[in-house]
Amino acid sequence: MNKFTPNPQDDLHRYLDASESFEKSQSQLEALSQSEAVTTFQNKMELLKRHLLQEPQAFRDMFIADGANAIVHEFQQDALSENFTKTFWELLLRDDDTSKVLMRFVWHSPLKIKRKFIRALDQFLSDRYPMFKGLSENWPADNFIPPYVRSPEERSHDFELVNQGYLGYMNLGYTAREVDLFVWLEVLRDKQCEERPCEIGLRIAGKEESKGGCPVKIHIPRVLDLMGNGKYREAMELIESCNPLPNVTGRVCPQELQCQGVCAQTKLPIEIGQIEWFLPQRDKVLNPDGIATRFAGVPDPWQKKEKPPIAIVGSGPSGLINAYLLAAEGFPVTVFEAFHTLGGVLRYGIPEFRLPNSLIDDVVAKIKLLGGKFVQNFVVGKTATLHDLQDAGFWKVFVGTGAGLPRFMNVPGEHLLNVMSANEFLTRVNLMQGLRADYETPLPETKGKEVIIVGGGNTAMDAARTARRLGGHVTIVYRRTKTEMPARIEELHHALEEGIQLLELRSPCEFIGDDKTHFVTATILDVMMLGEPDASGRRSPVTSGEQETIKADLVIMALGNEPNPIIKNSEPSLKTTKWGTIDLASKDSMQTSLDGIYSGGDAARGGSTAIRAAGDGQTAAREIIGDISLSLTEIMNRVKQADAYTALASAPQTIVDRRELTSGIVEFTVKAPMVARAARAGQFVRVLAWPNGELIPLTLADWNSHEGTICLVVQGMGTTSLSINQMQIGEAFTGIAGPLGLPSELHRYDPQKQTVVFTAGGLGLPPVYPIAREHLRLGNHVTLIAGFRSADMLFWTGEHERISQLKTEFGEQLDVIYCSNDGSFGLRGFVTTPLDEMLKNGKQSKGREIAEVVTIGPPLMMRAVSDLTLPYGVKTVASLNSIMVDATGMCGACMVPVSIDGKMVRKHACVDGPEIDAHIIDWDKFLPRFGLFKSQEQDSRAKRQFKQ
Repeated sequence: MNKFTPNPQDDLHRYLDASESFEKSQSQLEALSQSEAVTTFQNKMELLKRHLLQEPQAFRDMFIADGANAIVHEFQQDALSENFTKTFWELLLRDDDTSKVLMRFVWHSPLKIKRKFIRALDQFLSDRYPMFKGLSENWPADNFIPPYVRSPEERSHDFELVNQGYLGYMNLGYTAREVDLFVWLEVLRDKQCEERPCEIGLRIAGKEESKGGCPVKIHIPRVLDLMGNGKYREAMELIESCNPLPNVTGRVCPQELQCQGVCAQTKLPIEIGQIEWFLPQRDKVLNPDGIATRFAGVPDPWQKKEKPPIAIVGSGPSGLINAYLLAAEGFPVTVFEAFHTLGGVLRYGIPEFRLPNSLIDDVVAKIKLLGGKFVQNFVVGKTATLHDLQDAGFWKVFVGTGAGLPRFMNVPGEHLLNVMSANEFLTRVNLMQGLRADYETPLPETKGKEVIIVGGGNTAMDAARTARRLGGHVTIVYRRTKTEMPARIEELHHALEEGIQLLELRSPCEFIGDDKTHFVTATILDVMMLGEPDASGRRSPVTSGEQETIKADLVIMALGNEPNPIIKNSEPSLKTTKWGTIDLASKDSMQTSLDGIYSGGDAARGGSTAIRAAGDGQTAAREIIGDISLSLTEIMNRVKQADAYTALASAPQTIVDRRELTSGIVEFTVKAPMVARAARAGQFVRVLAWPNGELIPLTLADWNSHEGTICLVVQGMGTTSLSINQMQIGEAFTGIAGPLGLPSELHRYDPQKQTVVFTAGGLGLPPVYPIAREHLRLGNHVTLIAGFRSADMLFWTGEHERISQLKTEFGEQLDVIYCSNDGSFGLRGFVTTPLDEMLKNGKQSKGREIAEVVTIGPPLMMRAVSDLTLPYGVKTVASLNSIMVDATGMCGACMVPVSIDGKMVRKHACVDGPEIDAHIIDWDKFLPRFGLFKSQEQDSRAKRQFKQ
């Protein structure tokens, strides 16, 4: 038999031996199981099983702790091995309890342990993560993982976000968890210092205000600690408890001057700003419905009626944070915004390549979920005063209206076409989306053009980089050197990367234009040098006496802003500073000189930053939240009243009647109760017919405050007016804001001896009508000269129509003279024909001396009237609805060059007018402005297939 063949006899013997051993063992087990030691052991095992089922976390922690001991042992070695490093990283990527324990372990380890970890990542994982290559060199003092910034070649031709932050790495294929760890590695650089300079700033001897710190009081060290321990959600909630718009302020705040400017990591500060906006964006990626979920079920403060209502004026950074914090405290809040979209300067002033509009929308959504309400196209100071809001039930009012009128240099040639403010340029691009083919707002031609930006701040950078993306060859002209530029370092760096040129120590002293087209063609620059420091500490520029000339097709002035006078002019008792900003009661309060009225941001500070504005809004909210000295009944009554006012102010502005007056001219009656309530003769409204339309000014032809309606007369000329005239009864305008401008200045005259003469050419009759009516009601005698092209263009002249009704009501107090160009109706000739006869007849009409002339109509007609009356010294007022964008003084588009005491200055038709002394207007410089966008309008008409 082969030795490998099994022997059955052997198997039998082995079986018998095993059976005998088993019987002996079994009897021994039975005997031992009755012993006290084994009984105790079995009882303990049963107890252990029950605890394991009831408290599995405790046992998991125990085993993790054992594992941590092993990890500590590894970190005690001179260097981490490749296998350990990769395994450790994979455990971190799991995003579970184990990974959080490992994150806590590293976060709380001494710096030498962290450095060992970073060296291992650099050595063993840089092939997988190129950003780890060289990271360990001089880490953490001056090396870090930077946020993802798109290349200049890619980004300089579009409006997509430039600095995409750490989440931008997801576009390269990295997972959200990997990005979490990139940010965590940045957090590991934190020194965990106790002084908290990033949060509270550094005290400087002799200075009231600390250097740096966080204007919105984010608890930065605590945020970093939470993130170091892997608690990202808790870190986000902590930030939002202080600042509801971190993904906005984190992008636009000058962190290098605030938190990062005083960071204990002095060589290369922690990327606090990037971390600030990373957290909410991360949550948005991981939880797309997170905002709605977090705020679900929040009681509506308007329904609870437990706290009095608050009005917030302006939806910029100060207004938004103020509204959020108050709404979160249970206050019913209404935000009144002058524009048709929300966000203030965040929307109109900052391009989307820096701040996507979707982030502003997120903040607005949070406020709405907290019960906050918004009223758009509502200009406080015009539609209603601050006192009107208080009378409407609002307990307190916060004014965050931002900055106002843009500054210009008042140098020769500044009136030329294509010399505009950065406010106007950015508003046309950002707010009105003029860069999009499906939007109507025209933009200046930039592609291939020489674009000059005057200024060195953040607005200058925004304008320059926007013009670059529109195809311009852009040069920034700055009167100091690059070192003194107030712009953020990052923004200037990005601008230069994108191919924008910088001319230092240069200041425009004159602009040269084409005598035929009136467009700017060049600028003469003074060559500057730096002198002694000014009040800001920067060396003052002085001219060297040398000059140079450079080509310029478009000049954008980014020189800061003056305070907007609308609020101040509407509240005479409101104290303002010598600079025109709202004066606060004390340095420790955000309350103004008016009881219950608070302010902050640029309205009170002058030109500042979005983060400081947000800080002011936050401070004011905390002040407002104080003791409420109102009874519950009074609170409920106020809430009811303010709610009704909010509803009325936000009601759709619907066409309730429409009448075609004559060919191409349509009269609309529109439901607009708030405008009708405040309207005065001589004012106008800003109209946006549809969301992607163009903002245009239209004079208030009439109004009925009882019925809550206004009357607009529109002549179809350009694409927008032609399209408006196609609107029908029942349709609503996207927004009608007003009444805007100053009411007509009325004086009482002797009706027996004097007359007020109105010259109304063509569509000048509708704006003339309410002004003439007010003069008649005042008791003045009125002579109306109304001119039409021909008899078939007549309107409002028939029986029972407006002019006839005036004549019936006021009789001999009103003289009416009609003219037509072809003589088919009334006198042959223009309105200047009978006016000329009156002037030659001793400046009289039917024996009455001409007290003043008011001229409204085509610009050339108004100029002719002005030229006619000037030699006779007859007071003449022209009503100017020139090209406007925002129509509240922010953009500067409606600049009117005037001469006062021999000096050329600028007025703005929207805030200084629309009525301006016709004899001080430089008509040669002003009239060309009506042709600024003529070519763009022709292109638009052709594209929309309107006949030329």
